[in-house]
Amino acid sequence: MACLIIAESAIFTIFVVAYLFYLGKSLSGPTPRAVLETPIFYTVCLLSSSLTIHFAGRSLERGMRQAFLTLWSLTLVLGGLFLFGTAQEWQRLIYQHGLTISTNLFGTTYYSLVGLHAFHVTAGLALLSVVLLFALAGRVGVDQSARVDVLSLYWHFVDAVWVVVFTVVYVIGR
Repeated sequence: MACLIIAESAIFTIFVVAYLFYLGKSLSGPTPRAVLETPIFYTVCLLSSSLTIHFAGRSLERGMRQAFLTLWSLTLVLGGLFLFGTAQEWQRLIYQHGLTISTNLFGTTYYSLVGLHAFHVTAGLALLSVVLLFALAGRVGVDQSARVDVLSLYWHFVDAVWVVVFTVVYVIGR
């Protein structure tokens, strides 16, 4: 997992640098200031999911199966809400403001960076769902807590990356 996180960090760094490099260089079309709305609620959802997954792992270590299932499920819900918010934002940007990946440099770099993050959230949710299915089938217990912790590292990484993306796109980039 450490190697994956290091490699993914390099990829995200490239996308963040590209976003910052091309910021303000669009010759036409919508600008970030004109179309972006800061997704505070959905950001709180995603960052809260780091807490729920952490406490889910601790519950599993202590053999508290129901607490684990509840917190793990809540993590999935919070991550799903975040993706829903991203989809809503994209729908608004595309249909109300005409911003697509091919509109201008802002559109290209915005959808590339935010889309890369959304892909990682989606992959994380798929993996969390598999664990939930195994847990519901009674196949996840204290013996698997170390494996659950490894997956939690990936989820924490996705959350930490969002802090960077949020700062670059919605704070610096506006």
